[in-house]
Amino acid sequence: MPHSFCVFRCAVFVMLAFSSVTNFSVADEAQWRDYFARRTTTLRDTCLTQKPADQTWPEYQKHLRRELYDMLGLWPIPEKTDLKPVVTGQIERDGIIVEKLHFQSRPGLYVTGNLYRPSENSGPLPAVVYVCGHGEVKRNGIAYGNKTHYQHHGAWFAKNGYVCLTIDTLQLGEIEGIHHGTHRLDMWWWLNRGYTPAGVEAWNSIRAVDYLVSRPEVDPTRLAVTGRSGGGAYSWWLAALDERIKCAIPVAGITDLQDHVIDDCVQGHCDCMYFVNQYGWDYPAVAALVAPRPLLISNTDRDPIFPLEGVQRVHARVRNVYRDLGKAPMLGLNITAGEHVDTQELQVHALRWLNAHLKNDKNPIPNAATKLFEVEELKVFKELPADQRNTTVHEWFVEESKLQLPPVDGQARKAWKEAHYETLRHTAFRCWPHEPREAAIKLQSLKSLAIGERTFDLQTGTIQTDDSFELPIVVLTPSDDKAVKETRVIVPDAQTYESLSTYFHAQTSATANAEQLKQVTSLPLMQRVLAELPSHCALVFIVPRGIGPTSWPGDKKSVTQFHRRLYLLGETLDALQVYDIATMVTTIAKVPDIGGTELKLYAEGVMATNVLYAAAATDMQLRLELPTLSPDFRAGPFYLNIQRKQSAD
Repeated sequence: MPHSFCVFRCAVFVMLAFSSVTNFSVADEAQWRDYFARRTTTLRDTCLTQKPADQTWPEYQKHLRRELYDMLGLWPIPEKTDLKPVVTGQIERDGIIVEKLHFQSRPGLYVTGNLYRPSENSGPLPAVVYVCGHGEVKRNGIAYGNKTHYQHHGAWFAKNGYVCLTIDTLQLGEIEGIHHGTHRLDMWWWLNRGYTPAGVEAWNSIRAVDYLVSRPEVDPTRLAVTGRSGGGAYSWWLAALDERIKCAIPVAGITDLQDHVIDDCVQGHCDCMYFVNQYGWDYPAVAALVAPRPLLISNTDRDPIFPLEGVQRVHARVRNVYRDLGKAPMLGLNITAGEHVDTQELQVHALRWLNAHLKNDKNPIPNAATKLFEVEELKVFKELPADQRNTTVHEWFVEESKLQLPPVDGQARKAWKEAHYETLRHTAFRCWPHEPREAAIKLQSLKSLAIGERTFDLQTGTIQTDDSFELPIVVLTPSDDKAVKETRVIVPDAQTYESLSTYFHAQTSATANAEQLKQVTSLPLMQRVLAELPSHCALVFIVPRGIGPTSWPGDKKSVTQFHRRLYLLGETLDALQVYDIATMVTTIAKVPDIGGTELKLYAEGVMATNVLYAAAATDMQLRLELPTLSPDFRAGPFYLNIQRKQSAD
């Protein structure tokens, strides 16, 4: 019988085996929903519970603060270079002075802002960093910065005896960078680099404090931060990282993982809201870093992207910290009626909180915040600086690691591998529950298959790499008496799996379309697997999670938010697939009739790179048939921090 016909028949029967188990072309969201619920619960339950008994709270805070710096891409902490501040203009109106200014938080990273101060004052004043939410102001294609949208806050603080520096954000400033790398621009390589625009906003805010304390009008011992929506989030970053902030009022800027991951709030947020969650945090940990300083958590009761229930859960967790420190009065919760809006009630309570804690003034507020200026009056630049690096900040803000080739010497190469694998387990694969090991497997013998002059015994079943997932496996072993000497393990990617499933799922009848089957056998991966098939060779198909029955259903937008949920949990699908592959291969090695045989793994493209890392995670002797790898990490796979330069400590 011609070899090509044997290959053709073999492909038919392998895919018939997949069809005989279940409809593997139908994605099942419920498995992932169960997984997300378990992982979110785990991170919630471990949040703020791991302080060593011999550590004081300040010592534990120092440890947590180091982790937050790291997850924002700010560790090692960047050098505080010359701010090069420039005031480009000044306006005086209604008893206040507004200075239009810019500074460079890092060389070429410009921060535009408006500094509001009373026209007259008798000494150094308390000061506020006001960080803006997503309030775009653009006219005739010219960006005026979201500082102009929130101008009433700065003017109001100045009227009430404060210096207020309102700074533009990266996304909606006069120089427009981007916040939406994973949200809508498919820049998943940000995860590889360990980059998040939240880190840029945090750093710009820290440098804003540096600028404020350089001003003679400012009392450096009385500094505060506030802002709403995105500015609420940046208020958290700044207050958590910088202890010079003595009072914080984040408005509509925080909720917990349950809201983001389980209740789908992630869909309403861009990337500036999130750190790269390498250490598996829930958001009460951020809030706890402000303790015991005065903290007012403010929100409206019908906010769809910062739901009331999540805000209350965060408050309840951090309240325990304040109580344990004997500082319960320093924590407040302000809930007013409304949706995701900047209500006057929120503004008034914020100012009263500042007055009470920075001025010891508990009197009623006599006036309200109103906009006093045309946006054109508040613009900083006439022309944007030629040396600006804002628009490319995602390319350079987090330093990229340099390629390190292994040593030639065998002993040195072994030590190099162990060290690099340890780094991977601490960063890219930190989300793994443990090292890959043999998992529960269920196999069912179905029938013998005649393929030319040879027969195979067919088994189908599942391997449970995680409590939420039983992943499909198909095993074909020669049914003659001769022992199997080689096992070819095929790991299809989503596209290859879809092609196989499309052509073969319905082939349980005798009406198989020969042309369709021919197209399947012409797939490069199948050709490589089936070509020159030895007589004593077994075939095994394994499908890691995220493919076929465990893929996430829906359109591109839905799939994007699925991946972002994983990111919020400190995971990526590729990292989980590496774990699945390593676990499944380890398990296969124990299957009767296959154990002890030479294992050859076949995959292509990004999946081939996943197989490569999976092989490195096992102690097994594997042969890899990977004709094509991913060309670079921009094309995938995506593992947290794998391209980021690691600090020495």
